[in-house]
Amino acid sequence: MIDLSHLRGKTIAVLGLGKSGLASVKALINAGAIVWAWDDTAQGRDLIEPLGLAPINLAECDWTEPDMLVISPGIPSTFPTPHPAAEKARRAGKPIICDVELLCTSQADVPTLAITGTNGKSTTTALTAHIITQAGIKTQAGGNLGNAALGLEPSTADDCLVLELSSYQLDLLEHSEFDACALLNITPDHLDRHGGMDGYIGSKRQIFARNKGPKWAIISIDDEPCAKMAVELAREGGRHIIEISVKNPVDHGIYVDDNGWLIDDLSGAKTRILDLNTVAHMPGKHNWQNIAFAYGLCRARGVDATRIIDGVMSFPGLAHRQERLGSIDGVVFVNDSKATNAEASAKALSSYYNIYWIVGGKPKEGGIAGLEEFYPNVKKAYLIGAATNEFAEALGDDLPWAKCETLDVATKAAFEDAKASGDDAPVVMLTPACASFDQFKSFEARGDAFRDLYNALAKAGKVNA
Repeated sequence: MIDLSHLRGKTIAVLGLGKSGLASVKALINAGAIVWAWDDTAQGRDLIEPLGLAPINLAECDWTEPDMLVISPGIPSTFPTPHPAAEKARRAGKPIICDVELLCTSQADVPTLAITGTNGKSTTTALTAHIITQAGIKTQAGGNLGNAALGLEPSTADDCLVLELSSYQLDLLEHSEFDACALLNITPDHLDRHGGMDGYIGSKRQIFARNKGPKWAIISIDDEPCAKMAVELAREGGRHIIEISVKNPVDHGIYVDDNGWLIDDLSGAKTRILDLNTVAHMPGKHNWQNIAFAYGLCRARGVDATRIIDGVMSFPGLAHRQERLGSIDGVVFVNDSKATNAEASAKALSSYYNIYWIVGGKPKEGGIAGLEEFYPNVKKAYLIGAATNEFAEALGDDLPWAKCETLDVATKAAFEDAKASGDDAPVVMLTPACASFDQFKSFEARGDAFRDLYNALAKAGKVNA
Protein backbone atom coordinates (compact mmCIF):
# COMPACT_ATOMS: atom_id res chain seq x y z
CA MET A 1 0.00 0.00 0.00
CA ILE A 2 1.21 3.54 -0.79
CA ASP A 3 2.98 5.04 2.22
CA LEU A 4 1.12 8.12 3.49
CA SER A 5 2.75 8.11 6.91
CA HIS A 6 3.52 11.84 6.62
CA LEU A 7 -0.20 12.31 7.26
CA ARG A 8 -0.20 10.32 10.50
CA GLY A 9 -2.35 12.04 13.12
CA LYS A 10 -3.81 14.55 10.66
CA THR A 11 -7.54 14.76 10.02
CA ILE A 12 -8.27 14.08 6.36
CA ALA A 13 -11.77 14.44 4.90
CA VAL A 14 -12.63 12.15 1.98
CA LEU A 15 -15.66 12.98 -0.18
CA GLY A 16 -16.98 10.32 -2.55
CA LEU A 17 -16.53 6.63 -1.81
CA GLY A 18 -16.24 5.09 -5.23
CA LYS A 19 -13.10 3.26 -6.38
CA SER A 20 -10.68 6.13 -5.82
CA GLY A 21 -12.32 7.40 -2.64
CA LEU A 22 -12.43 4.01 -0.98
CA ALA A 23 -8.78 3.32 -1.87
CA SER A 24 -7.90 6.71 -0.35
CA VAL A 25 -9.73 5.88 2.87
CA LYS A 26 -7.91 2.56 3.21
CA ALA A 27 -4.49 4.08 2.56
CA LEU A 28 -5.12 6.91 5.03
CA ILE A 29 -6.30 4.54 7.74
CA ASN A 30 -3.20 2.42 7.17
CA ALA A 31 -1.06 5.56 7.54
CA GLY A 32 -2.58 6.41 10.91
CA ALA A 33 -4.56 9.44 9.73
CA ILE A 34 -7.89 10.41 11.26
CA VAL A 35 -10.37 9.90 8.42
CA TRP A 36 -13.70 11.69 8.01
CA ALA A 37 -15.48 10.03 5.09
CA TRP A 38 -18.75 10.78 3.33
CA ASP A 39 -20.69 9.76 0.25
CA ASP A 40 -24.00 11.26 -0.83
CA THR A 41 -25.44 7.76 -1.30
CA ALA A 42 -26.29 5.33 1.48
CA GLN A 43 -24.73 2.56 -0.61
CA GLY A 44 -21.42 4.42 -0.65
CA ARG A 45 -21.51 5.16 3.07
CA ASP A 46 -22.11 1.48 3.83
CA LEU A 47 -18.71 0.64 2.31
CA ILE A 48 -16.76 2.21 5.19
CA GLU A 49 -18.56 0.37 7.99
CA PRO A 50 -16.32 -2.75 7.63
CA LEU A 51 -13.34 -0.39 7.98
CA GLY A 52 -14.52 0.72 11.41
CA LEU A 53 -15.59 4.18 10.31
CA ALA A 54 -18.86 6.01 10.83
CA PRO A 55 -19.77 8.45 8.05
CA ILE A 56 -19.43 12.16 8.78
CA ASN A 57 -21.49 14.55 6.69
CA LEU A 58 -18.83 16.84 5.26
CA ALA A 59 -21.39 19.41 4.18
CA GLU A 60 -22.40 19.92 7.82
CA CYS A 61 -19.21 19.28 9.82
CA ASP A 62 -16.90 21.76 11.55
CA TRP A 63 -14.31 22.61 8.90
CA THR A 64 -11.84 24.04 11.39
CA GLU A 65 -10.77 20.46 12.17
CA PRO A 66 -9.90 18.70 8.86
CA ASP A 67 -6.49 19.51 7.37
CA MET A 68 -7.59 18.92 3.77
CA LEU A 69 -10.34 17.56 1.55
CA VAL A 70 -9.63 14.61 -0.74
CA ILE A 71 -12.46 14.73 -3.25
CA SER A 72 -13.36 12.22 -5.95
CA PRO A 73 -12.71 13.94 -9.31
CA GLY A 74 -16.24 13.30 -10.54
CA ILE A 75 -17.69 15.55 -7.82
CA PRO A 76 -17.77 19.25 -8.81
CA SER A 77 -15.58 21.45 -6.66
CA THR A 78 -16.13 24.62 -8.74
CA PHE A 79 -18.31 24.56 -11.88
CA PRO A 80 -21.17 24.23 -12.54
CA THR A 81 -22.09 24.26 -8.82
CA PRO A 82 -19.57 23.21 -6.18
CA HIS A 83 -20.52 20.47 -3.78
CA PRO A 84 -21.45 22.08 -0.44
CA ALA A 85 -18.56 20.27 1.29
CA ALA A 86 -16.08 21.62 -1.26
CA GLU A 87 -17.44 25.13 -0.82
CA LYS A 88 -17.08 24.88 2.97
CA ALA A 89 -13.53 23.54 2.68
CA ARG A 90 -12.60 26.38 0.34
CA ARG A 91 -14.03 29.01 2.67
CA ALA A 92 -12.09 27.46 5.53
CA GLY A 93 -8.89 27.75 3.49
CA LYS A 94 -8.32 23.99 3.31
CA PRO A 95 -6.60 22.36 0.32
CA ILE A 96 -8.91 20.47 -2.04
CA ILE A 97 -7.03 17.67 -3.78
CA CYS A 98 -7.54 14.22 -5.32
CA ASP A 99 -5.87 10.87 -4.75
CA VAL A 100 -3.32 11.46 -7.54
CA GLU A 101 -1.87 14.33 -5.51
CA LEU A 102 -1.37 12.02 -2.54
CA LEU A 103 0.26 9.39 -4.75
CA CYS A 104 2.70 11.72 -6.47
CA THR A 105 3.75 13.76 -3.46
CA SER A 106 4.40 10.60 -1.42
CA GLN A 107 6.56 9.10 -4.20
CA ALA A 108 8.33 12.16 -5.54
CA ASP A 109 11.45 10.17 -6.47
CA VAL A 110 9.58 7.78 -8.79
CA PRO A 111 9.88 8.60 -12.52
CA THR A 112 6.36 9.57 -13.54
CA LEU A 113 4.86 10.11 -16.98
CA ALA A 114 1.52 11.96 -17.18
CA ILE A 115 -0.89 11.84 -20.11
CA THR A 116 -3.96 13.93 -20.81
CA GLY A 117 -6.11 14.96 -23.77
CA THR A 118 -9.73 14.75 -24.86
CA ASN A 119 -9.34 11.49 -26.76
CA GLY A 120 -6.86 8.63 -26.77
CA LYS A 121 -5.64 8.95 -23.16
CA SER A 122 -6.39 5.39 -22.14
CA THR A 123 -4.85 3.73 -25.19
CA THR A 124 -1.73 5.89 -25.00
CA THR A 125 -1.37 5.25 -21.27
CA ALA A 126 -1.79 1.49 -21.63
CA LEU A 127 0.53 1.33 -24.66
CA THR A 128 3.25 3.38 -22.94
CA ALA A 129 3.11 1.25 -19.80
CA HIS A 130 3.20 -1.93 -21.90
CA ILE A 131 6.28 -0.83 -23.83
CA ILE A 132 8.21 0.23 -20.74
CA THR A 133 7.29 -3.00 -18.95
CA GLN A 134 8.43 -5.04 -21.96
CA ALA A 135 11.71 -3.10 -21.82
CA GLY A 136 12.32 -4.58 -18.36
CA ILE A 137 11.33 -1.65 -16.16
CA LYS A 138 8.76 -2.27 -13.42
CA THR A 139 5.84 -0.10 -14.49
CA GLN A 140 2.36 0.60 -13.21
CA ALA A 141 -0.46 2.47 -14.95
CA GLY A 142 -3.29 4.20 -13.13
CA GLY A 143 -5.02 7.46 -12.36
CA ASN A 144 -8.04 7.79 -14.61
CA LEU A 145 -7.37 4.31 -16.04
CA GLY A 146 -7.59 1.00 -14.25
CA ASN A 147 -6.42 1.02 -10.65
CA ALA A 148 -7.14 3.93 -8.36
CA ALA A 149 -4.00 5.95 -7.67
CA LEU A 150 -3.75 4.79 -4.05
CA GLY A 151 -4.54 1.22 -5.05
CA LEU A 152 -1.17 0.96 -6.82
CA GLU A 153 1.82 -0.77 -5.26
CA PRO A 154 4.73 1.31 -3.89
CA SER A 155 7.37 2.11 -6.51
CA THR A 156 11.08 2.96 -6.40
CA ALA A 157 13.34 5.33 -8.31
CA ASP A 158 14.18 2.47 -10.69
CA ASP A 159 10.51 1.95 -11.62
CA CYS A 160 8.00 3.99 -13.60
CA LEU A 161 4.48 5.30 -13.11
CA VAL A 162 2.32 6.08 -16.15
CA LEU A 163 -0.73 8.14 -15.22
CA GLU A 164 -3.77 8.97 -17.29
CA LEU A 165 -5.11 12.28 -15.99
CA SER A 166 -8.49 13.79 -16.73
CA SER A 167 -9.17 17.51 -16.63
CA TYR A 168 -11.03 16.90 -13.38
CA GLN A 169 -7.91 15.39 -11.80
CA LEU A 170 -5.63 18.12 -13.13
CA ASP A 171 -7.81 20.70 -11.39
CA LEU A 172 -7.17 18.92 -8.08
CA LEU A 173 -3.36 18.81 -8.12
CA GLU A 174 -1.23 21.16 -6.04
CA HIS A 175 2.38 19.97 -5.68
CA SER A 176 2.56 16.93 -8.00
CA GLU A 177 5.45 16.90 -10.46
CA PHE A 178 6.07 14.77 -13.55
CA ASP A 179 9.17 13.83 -15.51
CA ALA A 180 7.32 13.98 -18.84
CA CYS A 181 3.88 15.29 -19.71
CA ALA A 182 1.84 14.64 -22.83
CA LEU A 183 -1.16 16.51 -24.21
CA LEU A 184 -2.69 14.51 -27.06
CA ASN A 185 -5.45 16.78 -28.33
CA ILE A 186 -8.19 19.16 -27.27
CA THR A 187 -11.77 19.19 -28.56
CA PRO A 188 -14.83 20.50 -26.68
CA ASP A 189 -15.71 18.25 -23.73
CA HIS A 190 -16.96 18.63 -20.13
CA LEU A 191 -17.46 22.35 -20.74
CA ASP A 192 -20.02 22.67 -17.95
CA ARG A 193 -17.41 21.48 -15.44
CA HIS A 194 -14.88 24.10 -16.53
CA GLY A 195 -17.06 27.12 -17.20
CA GLY A 196 -16.58 26.94 -20.96
CA MET A 197 -13.89 26.12 -23.53
CA ASP A 198 -11.30 28.53 -22.13
CA GLY A 199 -11.59 26.89 -18.72
CA TYR A 200 -11.27 23.43 -20.25
CA ILE A 201 -8.13 24.41 -22.19
CA GLY A 202 -6.70 26.03 -19.06
CA SER A 203 -7.31 22.85 -17.11
CA LYS A 204 -5.44 20.76 -19.67
CA ARG A 205 -2.56 23.26 -19.71
CA GLN A 206 -1.97 22.66 -16.01
CA ILE A 207 -0.19 19.41 -16.81
CA PHE A 208 2.78 21.41 -18.10
CA ALA A 209 3.01 23.39 -14.86
CA ARG A 210 4.08 20.15 -13.21
CA ASN A 211 7.20 19.13 -15.15
CA LYS A 212 10.29 18.15 -13.18
CA GLY A 213 13.82 17.04 -14.03
CA PRO A 214 14.52 17.42 -17.77
CA LYS A 215 10.99 18.76 -18.20
CA TRP A 216 9.80 16.85 -21.25
CA ALA A 217 6.66 18.51 -22.62
CA ILE A 218 5.15 16.44 -25.44
CA ILE A 219 2.29 18.11 -27.29
CA SER A 220 0.29 17.69 -30.49
CA ILE A 221 0.18 20.54 -32.98
CA ASP A 222 -2.65 19.03 -35.04
CA ASP A 223 -5.49 20.99 -33.42
CA GLU A 224 -5.69 24.73 -32.89
CA PRO A 225 -5.77 24.85 -29.05
CA CYS A 226 -2.75 22.54 -28.75
CA ALA A 227 -0.80 24.30 -31.51
CA LYS A 228 -1.33 27.65 -29.79
CA MET A 229 -0.31 26.17 -26.46
CA ALA A 230 2.89 24.74 -27.98
CA VAL A 231 3.90 28.25 -29.09
CA GLU A 232 3.19 29.60 -25.60
CA LEU A 233 5.28 26.88 -23.97
CA ALA A 234 8.19 27.59 -26.31
CA ARG A 235 8.06 31.28 -25.36
CA GLU A 236 8.13 30.41 -21.68
CA GLY A 237 11.24 28.26 -22.09
CA GLY A 238 12.62 25.85 -19.49
CA ARG A 239 11.21 22.69 -21.07
CA HIS A 240 12.29 20.08 -23.59
CA ILE A 241 9.32 20.54 -25.94
CA ILE A 242 8.53 17.72 -28.37
CA GLU A 243 5.89 18.48 -30.98
CA ILE A 244 3.83 15.63 -32.43
CA SER A 245 1.95 15.53 -35.72
CA VAL A 246 0.22 12.89 -37.83
CA LYS A 247 -0.51 15.48 -40.51
CA ASN A 248 2.73 17.33 -41.26
CA PRO A 249 6.51 17.05 -40.78
CA VAL A 250 7.81 18.60 -37.56
CA ASP A 251 11.39 19.80 -37.26
CA HIS A 252 13.04 18.24 -34.19
CA GLY A 253 9.77 16.51 -33.34
CA ILE A 254 8.01 13.19 -33.92
CA TYR A 255 5.64 12.84 -36.86
CA VAL A 256 4.01 10.50 -39.35
CA ASP A 257 4.93 11.05 -42.98
CA ASP A 258 2.68 10.79 -46.04
CA ASN A 259 3.48 7.09 -46.40
CA GLY A 260 2.52 6.22 -42.84
CA TRP A 261 6.03 5.97 -41.38
CA LEU A 262 6.71 7.11 -37.82
CA ILE A 263 9.61 9.57 -38.06
CA ASP A 264 11.95 10.51 -35.20
CA ASP A 265 13.50 13.91 -35.92
CA LEU A 266 14.50 14.68 -32.31
CA SER A 267 18.15 14.91 -33.33
CA GLY A 268 17.43 16.28 -36.80
CA ALA A 269 18.12 12.95 -38.50
CA LYS A 270 14.56 12.24 -39.68
CA THR A 271 14.95 8.56 -38.79
CA ARG A 272 12.31 6.13 -40.02
CA ILE A 273 11.17 4.14 -36.98
CA LEU A 274 8.14 2.05 -37.95
CA ASP A 275 5.77 1.63 -40.89
CA LEU A 276 2.47 2.18 -39.07
CA ASN A 277 0.55 0.52 -41.89
CA THR A 278 1.96 -2.76 -40.59
CA VAL A 279 0.47 -2.24 -37.11
CA ALA A 280 -2.80 -3.92 -38.06
CA HIS A 281 -4.13 -4.03 -34.50
CA MET A 282 -3.98 -0.22 -34.22
CA PRO A 283 -5.48 1.14 -37.44
CA GLY A 284 -6.32 4.76 -38.18
CA LYS A 285 -4.60 8.11 -37.70
CA HIS A 286 -5.95 8.47 -34.19
CA ASN A 287 -4.02 5.33 -33.24
CA TRP A 288 -0.98 6.59 -35.12
CA GLN A 289 -1.12 9.64 -32.87
CA ASN A 290 -1.31 7.39 -29.81
CA ILE A 291 1.75 5.46 -31.02
CA ALA A 292 3.70 8.67 -31.72
CA PHE A 293 3.03 9.93 -28.20
CA ALA A 294 3.91 6.59 -26.63
CA TYR A 295 7.17 6.67 -28.60
CA GLY A 296 8.00 10.13 -27.24
CA LEU A 297 7.11 9.21 -23.66
CA CYS A 298 9.17 6.03 -23.80
CA ARG A 299 12.14 7.94 -25.20
CA ALA A 300 11.77 10.29 -22.23
CA ARG A 301 12.06 7.26 -19.92
CA GLY A 302 15.19 6.11 -21.75
CA VAL A 303 13.76 3.22 -23.77
CA ASP A 304 15.52 2.70 -27.11
CA ALA A 305 13.68 2.65 -30.44
CA THR A 306 14.05 -1.11 -31.02
CA ARG A 307 12.37 -1.96 -27.74
CA ILE A 308 9.64 0.58 -28.43
CA ILE A 309 8.89 -1.04 -31.79
CA ASP A 310 8.76 -4.48 -30.16
CA GLY A 311 6.35 -3.13 -27.55
CA VAL A 312 4.05 -1.54 -30.11
CA MET A 313 3.85 -4.74 -32.13
CA SER A 314 3.08 -6.88 -29.05
CA PHE A 315 0.52 -4.50 -27.53
CA PRO A 316 -2.80 -6.36 -27.09
CA GLY A 317 -4.93 -3.21 -27.08
CA LEU A 318 -7.68 -2.21 -24.68
CA ALA A 319 -10.97 -4.00 -24.35
CA HIS A 320 -13.93 -2.30 -26.07
CA ARG A 321 -11.73 0.20 -27.97
CA GLN A 322 -11.52 -1.09 -31.54
CA GLU A 323 -10.78 -4.46 -29.97
CA ARG A 324 -10.20 -7.03 -32.71
CA LEU A 325 -11.90 -10.16 -31.42
CA GLY A 326 -10.81 -12.36 -34.34
CA SER A 327 -12.41 -13.59 -37.51
CA ILE A 328 -14.88 -16.32 -38.46
CA ASP A 329 -15.13 -17.62 -42.01
CA GLY A 330 -13.11 -14.62 -43.16
CA VAL A 331 -15.32 -12.06 -41.34
CA VAL A 332 -13.46 -9.85 -38.85
CA PHE A 333 -15.23 -8.86 -35.60
CA VAL A 334 -14.35 -5.53 -33.95
CA ASN A 335 -15.64 -4.52 -30.51
CA ASP A 336 -15.74 -0.73 -30.22
CA SER A 337 -18.37 -0.52 -27.49
CA LYS A 338 -16.48 2.35 -25.83
CA ALA A 339 -17.58 4.58 -28.73
CA THR A 340 -20.52 6.21 -26.98
CA ASN A 341 -20.83 9.21 -29.30
CA ALA A 342 -20.49 10.00 -33.00
CA GLU A 343 -17.02 11.49 -32.68
CA ALA A 344 -15.70 8.27 -31.17
CA SER A 345 -17.42 6.10 -33.79
CA ALA A 346 -15.92 8.24 -36.55
CA LYS A 347 -12.47 6.97 -35.62
CA ALA A 348 -13.51 3.35 -36.05
CA LEU A 349 -15.50 3.93 -39.24
CA SER A 350 -12.52 5.72 -40.78
CA SER A 351 -10.18 2.83 -39.99
CA TYR A 352 -11.89 -0.05 -41.83
CA TYR A 353 -13.69 -0.86 -45.08
CA ASN A 354 -16.60 -3.18 -45.92
CA ILE A 355 -18.15 -2.54 -42.50
CA TYR A 356 -21.35 -4.18 -41.31
CA TRP A 357 -22.14 -1.59 -38.67
CA ILE A 358 -24.00 -2.33 -35.43
CA VAL A 359 -25.12 1.05 -34.13
CA GLY A 360 -27.55 2.33 -31.51
CA GLY A 361 -28.38 2.40 -27.84
CA LYS A 362 -29.36 5.42 -25.79
CA PRO A 363 -28.76 8.31 -28.22
CA LYS A 364 -26.83 11.42 -27.33
CA GLU A 365 -27.44 14.94 -28.56
CA GLY A 366 -26.63 15.11 -32.24
CA GLY A 367 -27.07 11.38 -32.79
CA ILE A 368 -24.97 10.17 -35.73
CA ALA A 369 -24.74 13.55 -37.44
CA GLY A 370 -21.28 14.10 -38.89
CA LEU A 371 -20.65 10.48 -39.78
CA GLU A 372 -21.88 10.82 -43.35
CA GLU A 373 -18.36 11.11 -44.78
CA PHE A 374 -17.63 7.57 -43.57
CA TYR A 375 -20.70 5.94 -45.13
CA PRO A 376 -18.70 4.80 -48.19
CA ASN A 377 -16.84 2.46 -45.79
CA VAL A 378 -20.12 0.92 -44.58
CA LYS A 379 -22.08 -1.75 -46.42
CA LYS A 380 -25.08 -1.88 -44.09
CA ALA A 381 -26.22 -0.61 -40.66
CA TYR A 382 -27.94 -2.75 -38.03
CA LEU A 383 -29.93 -0.59 -35.63
CA ILE A 384 -30.40 -1.47 -31.97
CA GLY A 385 -31.83 0.01 -28.81
CA ALA A 386 -33.70 3.22 -28.10
CA ALA A 387 -32.06 4.99 -31.04
CA THR A 388 -33.50 2.59 -33.63
CA ASN A 389 -36.21 4.80 -35.12
CA GLU A 390 -34.20 8.03 -34.85
CA PHE A 391 -31.21 6.51 -36.62
CA ALA A 392 -33.38 4.86 -39.29
CA GLU A 393 -34.77 8.29 -40.13
CA ALA A 394 -31.29 9.83 -40.07
CA LEU A 395 -29.86 7.21 -42.41
CA GLY A 396 -32.78 7.38 -44.80
CA ASP A 397 -31.61 6.27 -48.24
CA ASP A 398 -27.95 7.03 -47.56
CA LEU A 399 -27.22 3.49 -46.36
CA PRO A 400 -29.00 0.15 -46.33
CA TRP A 401 -30.20 -0.49 -42.80
CA ALA A 402 -32.19 -2.99 -40.75
CA LYS A 403 -34.07 -2.56 -37.49
CA CYS A 404 -32.76 -5.28 -35.19
CA GLU A 405 -33.66 -3.85 -31.76
CA THR A 406 -31.24 -6.07 -29.80
CA LEU A 407 -27.52 -6.79 -30.04
CA ASP A 408 -27.89 -10.53 -30.50
CA VAL A 409 -30.23 -10.14 -33.47
CA ALA A 410 -28.00 -7.48 -35.02
CA THR A 411 -24.81 -9.51 -34.59
CA LYS A 412 -26.26 -12.61 -36.20
CA ALA A 413 -27.76 -10.64 -39.10
CA ALA A 414 -24.56 -8.67 -39.70
CA PHE A 415 -22.46 -11.84 -39.69
CA GLU A 416 -24.74 -13.65 -42.15
CA ASP A 417 -24.76 -10.67 -44.52
CA ALA A 418 -20.98 -10.18 -44.28
CA LYS A 419 -20.28 -13.86 -44.84
CA ALA A 420 -22.49 -13.96 -47.93
CA SER A 421 -21.27 -10.66 -49.36
CA GLY A 422 -18.14 -11.79 -51.15
CA ASP A 423 -16.45 -8.61 -49.88
CA ASP A 424 -12.72 -8.49 -49.30
CA ALA A 425 -12.15 -8.80 -45.51
CA PRO A 426 -15.66 -7.77 -44.34
CA VAL A 427 -15.92 -6.42 -40.80
CA VAL A 428 -18.76 -6.82 -38.32
CA MET A 429 -18.25 -3.81 -36.09
CA LEU A 430 -20.01 -2.74 -32.91
CA THR A 431 -19.37 1.00 -32.74
CA PRO A 432 -22.69 2.20 -31.33
CA ALA A 433 -22.27 6.01 -31.14
CA CYS A 434 -24.62 5.80 -28.15
CA ALA A 435 -24.65 5.27 -24.43
CA SER A 436 -25.47 1.75 -23.28
CA PHE A 437 -27.97 2.42 -20.53
CA ASP A 438 -31.12 1.49 -22.43
CA GLN A 439 -30.19 -2.21 -22.56
CA PHE A 440 -26.89 -2.59 -20.65
CA LYS A 441 -25.50 -1.29 -17.35
CA SER A 442 -22.30 -0.02 -19.00
CA PHE A 443 -20.38 0.06 -22.26
CA GLU A 444 -18.21 -2.72 -20.79
CA ALA A 445 -21.25 -4.95 -20.31
CA ARG A 446 -22.34 -4.23 -23.89
CA GLY A 447 -18.88 -5.07 -25.22
CA ASP A 448 -18.70 -8.23 -23.14
CA ALA A 449 -22.07 -9.32 -24.58
CA PHE A 450 -20.75 -8.74 -28.10
CA ARG A 451 -17.66 -10.80 -27.30
CA ASP A 452 -19.87 -13.61 -25.99
CA LEU A 453 -21.87 -13.53 -29.21
CA TYR A 454 -18.66 -13.72 -31.23
CA ASN A 455 -17.46 -16.70 -29.18
CA ALA A 456 -20.77 -18.50 -29.70
CA LEU A 457 -20.61 -17.94 -33.47
CA ALA A 458 -16.97 -19.01 -33.50
CA LYS A 459 -17.85 -22.46 -32.16
CA ALA A 460 -19.83 -23.17 -35.30
CA GLY A 461 -17.56 -21.40 -37.80
CA LYS A 462 -14.00 -21.45 -39.05
CA VAL A 463 -12.09 -19.24 -36.64
CA ASN A 464 -9.04 -17.30 -37.76
CA ALA A 465 -6.65 -15.29 -35.60
